[in-house]
Amino acid sequence: MAWDLSCPDWWQRLQSGRSLVPRLPLTEDGDRAVRIFNKLRLADVPGTPTMEEAGGEWFRDIVRAMFGCIDPATHQRMIRELFALVPKKNSKTTDGALLMVTALLMNRRPRASFVMTAPVQDVAQLAFDAAAGAIELDEVLAKKFHVRHHLKTILHRETKAELEIMTFDPAVLTGQKISGGALIDELHVCAKMTKAPKAMRQIRGGMLPFPESFLAFITTQSDEPPVGVFAEELEKARAIRDGKREGAMLPVLFEFPKEVQEAPDRRWEDPAMWPLVTPNLGKSITLERLKADHADARATSEAELRVWASQHLNVQIGLALASSAWAGAEFWERTGDRELSLDSLLERSEVAVIGIDGGGLDDLLGLVV
Repeated sequence: MAWDLSCPDWWQRLQSGRSLVPRLPLTEDGDRAVRIFNKLRLADVPGTPTMEEAGGEWFRDIVRAMFGCIDPATHQRMIRELFALVPKKNSKTTDGALLMVTALLMNRRPRASFVMTAPVQDVAQLAFDAAAGAIELDEVLAKKFHVRHHLKTILHRETKAELEIMTFDPAVLTGQKISGGALIDELHVCAKMTKAPKAMRQIRGGMLPFPESFLAFITTQSDEPPVGVFAEELEKARAIRDGKREGAMLPVLFEFPKEVQEAPDRRWEDPAMWPLVTPNLGKSITLERLKADHADARATSEAELRVWASQHLNVQIGLALASSAWAGAEFWERTGDRELSLDSLLERSEVAVIGIDGGGLDDLLGLVV
């Protein structure tokens, strides 16, 4: 039977500091994966601390779920996908890279292929440096893996499984058979590429023959209204989280409820609210730094504040922050007459004018009299 991955009490969990991963019947492999992940070191941090020392509990919950969800008899994954929505500066790229190193070590399939992609070269390099650095700091892992810096690939010498870290290129990803797993960083940026939907279909199709393969998205909110595959995957994750649909995707979304994001008093600008959506607070980011950045953005312009809120608090532009909306939208709903019907309108009018919006691929056809 499919697992119930919903988490309808997610807002209460955020407010009380509890995990966004629901209670699941995980196997011991989940705890084993966490032990592996905890031993990996951060190569770019003074003292090169382990993830046990420097990592956030929120990501250990993800690691435990992603590797403790494989049925030991059928090797079938009960969690096929992950959608993690996390603000910037919460170590998501580094955590994602070390998740993939953990996947290489947990993998049992000979010559399995793993891919991690990022939208730009700098982020892909950061991810590769994190993975390679963790391996080179551990004598056992340095012998177990062959790190090819010039190709940005990491080969497991025993299983011949390989992890390739690259920029997101639909032309390259199309047609690949990813038998181990794939992680896509900053999906909201990748979604703006022309052939991104085709690449996503190909990735999912290439995983079908491999019951243990997974697809993970770790991304911030978009700095523009969500579009394309990012909007689709985000809405899918929210629907599964809220119990409105079933699916094999684990939704871990650090965001405010719609009513908080849309509140006229902008409750989300209160620094007391920020820790709720900043899971790595006190580790890779501090509240003081967020306050200073917020003050700079607010002093610059409304547009800069919108971008800051979307990237550091996952406040959705278009939902809470209108970037190019009609000025009358703020007053439209409150001036409506809910008792007015088409019949009563025609009865009191000398002339009725009909307007039609033909709609498009992502909105409905509309008619108004």
